[in-house]
Amino acid sequence: MNPIKLVTFLVALFCILSCKKNSNQNTVSGETRSEAKKPNIIIFYVDDLGYGDVGSYGAINVTTPNVDKLARGGIKYTDAHSTAATCTPSRYSLLTGQYAFRNNAAILAGDAPLIISPNTPTIPSMLKKVGYKTAVVGKWHLGLGDENVDWNQEIKPGPLEIGFDYSYLIPATGDRVPAVFLENHTVVNHTSTNEPIVVSYKGKVGNMPVGTENPELLRQKADGQHSNTIINGISRIGFMDGGEDALWVDEDFPDILTTKAKDFIHNAKDDPFFLFFSFHDIHVPRLPNKRFIGKSTMGVRGDVIAQMDWITGEIINELERLRIDKNTLVIFTSDNGPVLNDGYQDEAIEKLGGHKPSGIYRGGKYSAFEAGTRVPTIVYWPETVQPGESDALWSQVDIYASLAKITGQELTKKEAIDSKDISQLLLSSKGKGRESLVEESYTFSLRKNTFKYIEPLSKEKNRYDWIKKNKGIKSGFESFPQLFDLSTDPEEQHNIAEKNPELVKTMQLELNKIKERKTREF
Repeated sequence: MNPIKLVTFLVALFCILSCKKNSNQNTVSGETRSEAKKPNIIIFYVDDLGYGDVGSYGAINVTTPNVDKLARGGIKYTDAHSTAATCTPSRYSLLTGQYAFRNNAAILAGDAPLIISPNTPTIPSMLKKVGYKTAVVGKWHLGLGDENVDWNQEIKPGPLEIGFDYSYLIPATGDRVPAVFLENHTVVNHTSTNEPIVVSYKGKVGNMPVGTENPELLRQKADGQHSNTIINGISRIGFMDGGEDALWVDEDFPDILTTKAKDFIHNAKDDPFFLFFSFHDIHVPRLPNKRFIGKSTMGVRGDVIAQMDWITGEIINELERLRIDKNTLVIFTSDNGPVLNDGYQDEAIEKLGGHKPSGIYRGGKYSAFEAGTRVPTIVYWPETVQPGESDALWSQVDIYASLAKITGQELTKKEAIDSKDISQLLLSSKGKGRESLVEESYTFSLRKNTFKYIEPLSKEKNRYDWIKKNKGIKSGFESFPQLFDLSTDPEEQHNIAEKNPELVKTMQLELNKIKERKTREF
């Protein structure tokens, strides 16, 4: 071949191969892949897991090898936050991309109606637009049906009406009735031949034993709130009767929920899928399967951390077995900070040892301090996300817009209005986070870079004395402004508000502006 023609041919071939490689390659800039299959997405959402409760974040007295594997092979974030210090608001914000205060979302009763309207855009409904199969498995606690739910009929609206193709739920929480599983619209193992299920949060119904009347039947002593109907030796919040064949056994949660998640993955493996795996662990009542009893030195709270870690590993192993792990984006995080004493006497405090559930941070679940929302957060995507660590500031409310970017979708101005695209940060530890975010508790806090402002809660401050008295957690609620510089005072011990009145004023104005926002501004 003529030398000139040969050189021309080789240059052209090199260009073709380079373009093909680049068009199939993920980038860390948040651009979508033009030819490659869209990634599967799994969100592991642990309940009440504190910043220091897993090995990669400093846990002692319990080992978490499977979660630590994600941290070693992915990005570990040290300043990532749930949006709220309690569960229902955080779940609402994650799925909708909106702060929970916009819908007055608060901890719900077990018989509350669905608080996400079927016409509200959600992560699953957004992903369905581009061909995803979607499922939620585990704890729900976002309400079901309309007012006056009949648990003996199809229960809707629910997850299927807001974008999920499949759901297998603990309807509210493990410490609330009804103590039954719900698959799609139907209570599992409940038929017309069973005694009808009756649920009440107003007063006793039926003849099932109650904690206040039959304390001899209890496996764990409980406070007054958790001393209603007894199921599986545990008194719950609320009253229930009937549905004997449908009642759950708490110790079966890990096997049942893990199996349902694996089944969904297996059935959806040929399509891109989204799995929201919402753990019951490590929420009360803490009743680990017998295989995990004694897996820690911290009693049942440590044992359910080990149980949570096993579940995580089982699902990751299933991805690897099916050879789809390298096309699966995994986000591991928690709905709020930790709590030890949350209604049951299970020796979580007595057996803690030197373990620090909140790490160096102050507060915990319910609290306005950092440990209320600063939670362990890991992103794992083999061969796409390079291992690293990031101290960038971001919030779970940002997951919505980031997944939209990764899957190539444009959001409307009224969709996920609080969600900021941080897809660069999810794909690279060098990506940028936010400058500011809101932390919800029973008041509002604003993070602005390393500064933390807690809005005064004057008139209602005493309403929340139970957080310290009953839970042993410092609430952070005061009748005066609080300002902390977390770069020098991460434990929030020194209030510098009086010395920085202009900064306090600026941060309060920014918080007010966020509260008033009606459309996306990112």
